[in-house]
Amino acid sequence: MQMFAGLSEPALRFGSFLGIFIVMALLEVVIPRRRLLVARLRRWTTNLSIVAISIATVRAIGWIAQPLVAVGAAILAETHGIGLLHLVAWPVTVEIIVALVVLDFAIWLQHVLSHRIPLLWRFHQMHHADTDIDVSTALRFHPLEIALSTLYKVAWVLLLGPSAVAVVLFEVILNGCAMFNHANVALPAWLDRIVRRLIVTPDMHRIHHSVLPREHHTNFGFNLSIWDRLLGTYTEQPAAGHVAMRIGLAEHAAADATRLAWCLVLPFRAKPARDNAPTAPGR
Repeated sequence: MQMFAGLSEPALRFGSFLGIFIVMALLEVVIPRRRLLVARLRRWTTNLSIVAISIATVRAIGWIAQPLVAVGAAILAETHGIGLLHLVAWPVTVEIIVALVVLDFAIWLQHVLSHRIPLLWRFHQMHHADTDIDVSTALRFHPLEIALSTLYKVAWVLLLGPSAVAVVLFEVILNGCAMFNHANVALPAWLDRIVRRLIVTPDMHRIHHSVLPREHHTNFGFNLSIWDRLLGTYTEQPAAGHVAMRIGLAEHAAADATRLAWCLVLPFRAKPARDNAPTAPGR
């Protein structure tokens, strides 16, 4: 599918992904926020292997039926006039902005549900088991969680009916913001305060990876920070401070969390520890 300036959708997404990943990785070397506990090569081998499997999973879903992926669903919605946005003749710019905001809320809600529903937490805990947090952590999601997420986004796309362009923009922005806010980068405090009024910053999201359940069950946003502020799931600073705070899940050893096979079978192991299991909303 041709998108912008002759670029295909896969080329646009991969190019933006690679560019942002490289920039964040370089900034982690130049202005790191924390000292990493585990060798980068060891963690990155596992985390990048996981994302490769996840990409193959999504490609397989799209091969089975194109409407089972978000962009394919958007093309279907455009072709047949499916979705709420087709009820009104929106200006293109307004339609794209509405789509970006609504889809961002949908991802925030999905993230909350992955912490609240025990079955979903079984898969999502692999993301939290990483004992360091850096740009590679943004890619560390169980392939089955990615498959469920893909179908979840399809449902929202069919409900809303955004254009394929809006969906591709959303995916690019979401992936870019996720790599930005997972990055082990030290922003100046004044800049962090300004940026996090709208966009989730590394300091804001790092709290979500705290070993303390009362902290890692907050700050669910990947892009817009307003949902956590408006809906009562916002934590401004970690209790132990950003340098001293522990990252990961208390019941999982650092050595295990860096092994690919362990990560892939984690959801099928024993029930998660009570302290880290999903909690009810509200703090």
